[in-house]
Amino acid sequence: MPYSGLADFITRLEEAGELHRTKTFADPVLEIAEITDRIVKTGGLALLFENNGTRFPVLMNAYGSERRMSMTLGTDDISGTGEELEKVFNTLTGPGDGIIGRIKSLKGLLTIAGYIPVKTGKRGRCQQVIHSKPDLSILPVLKCWPHDGGRFITLPVVNTYHPVTKKTNAGMYRLQVFGPDIAGMHWHRHKTGASHYEEWKKTGKKMPVSVSLGGDPVYAWCATAPLPENIDEYILAGFLRKKRVKLVKCLTNDVYVPADADIVIEGYVDPAEPLVMEGPFGDHTGFYSLADLYPVFHVTCITHARDAVYPATIVGIPPHEDAYLAMATEKIFLSPMKLAIQPEIVDFHMPEPGVAHNLVIVKIKKSFPGQGMKVISSLSGAGQMMFSKYMVVVSGDVDIRNYRELATHVFENTAPERDFVFTSGPMDVLDHSSDSFSFGGKAGVDATVKLPEETGGIAISNTRQESSAVDPSVILNAPFVKGFREYQVNGMKEMLIIGTDPSEDPASVAMICSLLKDNYGRLKYRLVLVVDHTVDLDDLYIVAWQILGNSDPRRDHCFISPDSILIDGTIKLYRPGGFSRPWPNVVCSDKATIESVDRKWDALGFDSFIPSFSRKFERLVRNGKDTASS
Repeated sequence: MPYSGLADFITRLEEAGELHRTKTFADPVLEIAEITDRIVKTGGLALLFENNGTRFPVLMNAYGSERRMSMTLGTDDISGTGEELEKVFNTLTGPGDGIIGRIKSLKGLLTIAGYIPVKTGKRGRCQQVIHSKPDLSILPVLKCWPHDGGRFITLPVVNTYHPVTKKTNAGMYRLQVFGPDIAGMHWHRHKTGASHYEEWKKTGKKMPVSVSLGGDPVYAWCATAPLPENIDEYILAGFLRKKRVKLVKCLTNDVYVPADADIVIEGYVDPAEPLVMEGPFGDHTGFYSLADLYPVFHVTCITHARDAVYPATIVGIPPHEDAYLAMATEKIFLSPMKLAIQPEIVDFHMPEPGVAHNLVIVKIKKSFPGQGMKVISSLSGAGQMMFSKYMVVVSGDVDIRNYRELATHVFENTAPERDFVFTSGPMDVLDHSSDSFSFGGKAGVDATVKLPEETGGIAISNTRQESSAVDPSVILNAPFVKGFREYQVNGMKEMLIIGTDPSEDPASVAMICSLLKDNYGRLKYRLVLVVDHTVDLDDLYIVAWQILGNSDPRRDHCFISPDSILIDGTIKLYRPGGFSRPWPNVVCSDKATIESVDRKWDALGFDSFIPSFSRKFERLVRNGKDTASS
């Protein structure tokens, strides 16, 4: 059911036992983020910081559980929402033969029409209080991490429209506050907001932009949803809330925003104005996204509801609440993706350590040879799937969310030299591992059950080494090997993880690959992962995050044998010849912030003390910078 604003949502959260209020002062500069990081990583409640130095309570971790995500979407079954959406699409796109077919299509059209947003000439809840002389400092804008470039608005819905077609867009692009009435608008080159910006540039006019915060919490998720360009996000919001979104015109520009928003920041971007440096920012990749040039957003007015709540989120080393936003995307967009792109798709999944784009697992119903490669080729160019770095396609009776079962399936059905395909293409601009900005290597892995035509003469060995095999330390005794762990899959030693220090020996990974090739008859691992020596080799979650974030698949692989591959997930800054771009550091809190939160923890009202996760991850930070001990 729809919510009339964040205050209404907070009431429902509290009634459901999903909210923790704190009246102890928590500073929007670093402290709120550090507290939230501890809570979200331990599966805690939504947080309402009522004492933050402003009149606006701060709502954090609102989406940070499957239950709260379901409450946001107004359903007990998120997958069922996707199936319902598929039925509407099927009705509209089906054959429609005869009078019955036409009636069904008409019903489908009427259903969609019932969700189209409606514009009203009245003022909305979001305009109960008007600040005609805007000052962003009235808002509790967060500085999340110690080396962020400043304070950032992290959960905005940025509303724009095309100057010619008038097609609207509601996207989520962070804003860095530079002053009372200016901010940096961080829309990526691949996003619709940036596309609108380029079109406004041709007109020679200023581009109207309005940023809405809060309102029905479904708006924020819709702003992240992978909709085709020119599809109105507020139609999707109306479908989910089963009530059309009421829009009101802003006071100082002609952009329309949800009437029930909590806060609206009105303004414009002047395409003729020079770009400014925005960032760095501790991003969802777990690394600081690098400072870069982005447009200036000029604020002309701020309006808000009388009981407005300021929504925010933090990102950093996963997991964070964005994982639950991604989970909802998986479940809701599976059915439409099957209908529009690949009917053989059964399921898809984006594991948390892959921070959305770095790893996608796709399960298909296979019926002919080459179908796995066909799906890789097709999905790699479909919408936001174009940013996928590693895409693994499986088939058969396998649970792709059971990672032990998934690993067994992949090892049993994959010969890397035959089943890996390497390409280059567009990358998320936040990816730091590729040699070129927003362009880099990708890998598709056909891990489907192979038909006779697909074996290609490469046999997958099913006689892996047992526990009595040669001791790896005898072979891996080189000074550049700082540690290793063997992992069994289905009772066999299939995977080896090695830690090395590339700053000590830039050629260490190449030498490890050569060493394994020379001794393959004695050490038969199917998958070898190389990470920096600072990574905990016993923590597979963090190993996976480091490998996926720090590797360019096309550049950073080495075939040890036809059925064995090495992937290099070390820092590339130290490779021979250096790296072509700055290499970002890992996101961690600083010592002063951790100690400040530790001191006030009891007063915050939590049941038990939760130590800072930055203490755990500080070893990953390069050269001692940004660490909890600095």
